[in-house]
Amino acid sequence: MTDISIADLPAAPTRDDGPPDEPLRIAVIAGSVRDRRVSRAVAEWAAFRTARPGGTDVDLIDCAEIDLPDDREIRPGVGSETPVAARIDAADAYVLVTPEYNHSYPAALKRLIDWHYREWMFKPATVVSYGVHGGLLATEHLRGVLAELHVVTTRRMVGLRQPWTHLSPAGYAPPEETAAALDGALHELGWWAGVLRAARRTRPYVR
Repeated sequence: MTDISIADLPAAPTRDDGPPDEPLRIAVIAGSVRDRRVSRAVAEWAAFRTARPGGTDVDLIDCAEIDLPDDREIRPGVGSETPVAARIDAADAYVLVTPEYNHSYPAALKRLIDWHYREWMFKPATVVSYGVHGGLLATEHLRGVLAELHVVTTRRMVGLRQPWTHLSPAGYAPPEETAAALDGALHELGWWAGVLRAARRTRPYVR
């Protein structure tokens, strides 16, 4: 990853896309449903760092707490309503927290993605992956899937190597350089979120 300071990052857009005090809405998604998983603790950490008083509203969506309909009912764009469709639709951006399982990401996260279509479109996402080697193969698989849904993925992503070594009863507490890496990705995500929200409202995409 290229070293870069916050001063080098693009400035946040001006808020001409809604009321001046309207916060961005970012959904942090915990992608694993396994027992003894790390996903929820990492997602809570990411949600805490994503929240900005007066500037960002955060919604933590946990795949382990969602009861999706049977996959035989999937009809992209016109399928059955799911318990989280409105929450995904309301978000301006996404932080996907995923482990790497067998060089990819979990089936539960793929189901959540596949069960929704228009809700994701023309919004940005960043990925916080984890695993023995940082889970970066899961991130690269997600990039292709998200591109098909017109989702812009940030250049900056975060890969956590063996995050379970930084767990305590209080939650996930990584080294400061890891937190700084996430902050850089979130800064870029916020820029894209503001730009794309304005575009969706003032210049909606038409084929």
